[in-house]
Parts: sequence; structure tokens; C-alpha cells
Amino acid sequence: MLALLQELVRTNSVNPSLEAGGPGEGAVAAIVEREFRGARFEVRRLEATPGRPSVVVRLPGTGGGRSLMFNAHMDTVGVEGMAEPFAGRVKGGRLYGRGAYDMKGSLAAAIAAMQRMPRLRGDVYLAAVADEEFLSLGTEEVLRHYRPDAAVVTEPTGLDLCVAHKGFAWFEWRVEGRAAHGSRPDLGVDANLAALPVLEQLAALRAELAGRAAHPLLGPPSLHVARVEGGTGWSTYAAGCTIRVERRLVPGETAEQAAAEMPAGARMVFARPFYETKPTGRLVELAQRALPGARLVGQTPWFDSALYAAAGIETLVLGPAGGGAHAAEEWVELESVEAAAEAYVQIAREFCQTEEQR
Repeated sequence: MLALLQELVRTNSVNPSLEAGGPGEGAVAAIVEREFRGARFEVRRLEATPGRPSVVVRLPGTGGGRSLMFNAHMDTVGVEGMAEPFAGRVKGGRLYGRGAYDMKGSLAAAIAAMQRMPRLRGDVYLAAVADEEFLSLGTEEVLRHYRPDAAVVTEPTGLDLCVAHKGFAWFEWRVEGRAAHGSRPDLGVDANLAALPVLEQLAALRAELAGRAAHPLLGPPSLHVARVEGGTGWSTYAAGCTIRVERRLVPGETAEQAAAEMPAGARMVFARPFYETKPTGRLVELAQRALPGARLVGQTPWFDSALYAAAGIETLVLGPAGGGAHAAEEWVELESVEAAAEAYVQIAREFCQTEEQR
């Protein structure tokens, strides 16, 4: 598995929607397809968006069992500031490089688990998906074609069991002014100062959100002003000002509810739901059996788990340990990659032997 993980990390799959010139997932998709050549597996490439492939691998069941899908994304963020982004260097039980932690270590563990998997009563799937780091085109496409009974999203969790994470919504305001020379206050209208009431209302809302009842694993909802842009030069009144805000949603909140609380004039640009699963669910039970020391945790980032949960699929987030996601030094702990692979096999062996729910 180490050789496979090194090959994955050494294969550039920077998301082209995040960085101009990023090659995307094609080369990694080819590695996944190569790993499952043979009679045991069915391999299908999905590519509704040209150049952004996802690969779904199916190990057919003998019949009568429940189906389980493992999900891992193939894309990474950019490599600015990294000295050796694609070296795949191993030191002190860690493998370093872009994507090692987020999340090619998880992908390697899921591939190994599928290759070790005995034939079970239910189908077992691996979805190696595109574009999780931007719009999640890959998982959205997979869910248009497949509806497993349950899913394990293999994002790194330090071998703990992630049972909740926040959703988010992006909002934008455009405040209009009137351009004029800086010496002509009789003609100019300063859009940047005109935006101040919106910013003041956002500051008040931010303080109010911080005081709301906290989710036990995720804390309270939040917002931050991500960007304020206006003006063209020192001696020119700003003709317009754009404000961009991210609002993080805790379980129970919707993007529409968040929109209703925003200052007037907000335009919702994009939103994703929260994820939460029952800590007493079947997947959690099986994962605790496979990893007796695992804790139930919430995570701060957003994952594709929210899309599975929104589709009514029982979902758990479970993956290896490491650090440096999106940072200049990224690494995954090799021992935890092996432990994750073993846990995936054990979870599937028990879950997929259960009779289908009729």
C-alpha cells in the first residue's frame, strides 16, 4: 500500500477550478482503474463534466445483503509555498506531500480495503470522486447514479468517528455609488462608506450568533466577512463595493433561514447543508467495534458526507491521521492508513452481510 500511496501523492491532481493550469483528476482516475482490473470488480468512469472524471468500483454481492459505498476525493488544492509537493517522502512513519492527508492516504486505504474485501451478500462500492475541494461535482454525479444503503466518507479524522459537521452559505452584497474625481464631493458618492451599514449589521449578527445555543460537538453558528472590494484609485470615489460573507450552519439550520437574517440586499451565491448522523446508528456501532478507542467527534471542515446524508443515506466520516491540510507541509501517518483499511474491511463484512431492509 505504501507504493500505491506514494504514486498517488506523486501524481499531480490539483483542482483546476482552484488553480489555473491544475491538471485535475484524470491521472489519478487512471491509477484507480488500473488497480481494479480483473474479474472480481466492475469499474465505471463517470465524466458528465469533461476532464473531471470520477471512478466507481463495484464488488458485486451474492444477494440479499445491504450495500455500502466508500468515498474518497482525488483532487487537491494548490501547492504554493511547498518545497516538495509531489515527492512522497517518507520519514518517521509519515508520508509527506500535497494530498497525503487530504486525502490520498484515505484513497489508498479505501483501495486496499476493496482489494482485500471478500465477496459479501451486499454490494461494496468505492467512489473515487472529482472536485470535492470546490463544488463536489464528482459526488453529486455519483449520487445521480447510485443509492447505497450506507456510505463511509473516508476524509481524515485521526481514526475518530466524525458524526457531525457544519454546513455553509455564501452571501454577496453589491452597494452602488457614483464615480467622480476625489476633488468633487458634489458629484461623487462613496460606495465604500455606503456599505458601512451592511457591515455594522453583519457585526451585530455575528455577535448574536456567537451567543446562541452551541451544538455539543460543533459549537454555535458563525459568520465572517470574507472579502470587501471597492474603488479603483486614491483620487476616485468608489462607484461600487462588493461584500462577500460566509455563514456556517449548525445542524438544524437551513441556508434559507440564514438568508432571512441577513441585511437587506443579500444574494445567496452558493450553499451546502450540514451533516449529522445518529451516534447510535449501525455504522457508528460497527466502527466502534472495529476501532474500540475511537471517539465521537465533530469536524470543522465541510465534507461530501453532507451530500450523502441529504440523500437519505446513513453516513459516517472515518479516515487516517495526519496534518497540514491545505498547508505548506502536509503529511499522513502510515500506520493509521493501514488501520483505516482494516477498519473499512471489518465494517463492510458486518454491514453488507445484513439482510436488505424491505
